[in-house]
Amino acid sequence: MPLQLCMKDLRIRPASPEDLRDVLAIFSCPSVYAGTLQLPYPSAEVWRKRLTSPADEMHQLVVQLEDRVIAHASLACHPRPRRKHVAGVGIAVHEEWQHQGIGSALMAALINLADDWLNLTRLELEVFVDNQAAIRLYERAGFETEGRLRQYAFRQGHFADVLSMARIRPPGHACPRTWKSSRPR
Repeated sequence: MPLQLCMKDLRIRPASPEDLRDVLAIFSCPSVYAGTLQLPYPSAEVWRKRLTSPADEMHQLVVQLEDRVIAHASLACHPRPRRKHVAGVGIAVHEEWQHQGIGSALMAALINLADDWLNLTRLELEVFVDNQAAIRLYERAGFETEGRLRQYAFRQGHFADVLSMARIRPPGHACPRTWKSSRPR
């Protein structure tokens, strides 16, 4: 049974090296690594490097509840000159806190960062076709399916398909400040 929370108790902030223990706990959850391209048993050293020395193009956010980080998100901006307007999106929520609007809050923060601060016009991601909750979240945020990639990744003993999705910000279009999750708070 999921734990109940009040959204006003959450703090979205940049990730820091001090978040290592909690970020490892997030990516150690079976429902998290099954929904990402991460492997089970995440490496503390790999995550230590990601949190202490992120690439200039990587923007990482976390959701903090009291003294615990319960979710992680990233915008991975393209370093290539002709793709500077694009970033990949990743969101992971600890399985104890899923389906409570945390992913929606992180998506709103990522879109604000992308639109109002980084001038990104295309956000893209891949999502496993069986991750219906994530697909609904992305669609509410303005992402559209661009295609299905068959046998994209090996997961739990089988090849799995993903949807390639993207959100295009029209030229001159301001950040959709009115976009909110359809989940009640």
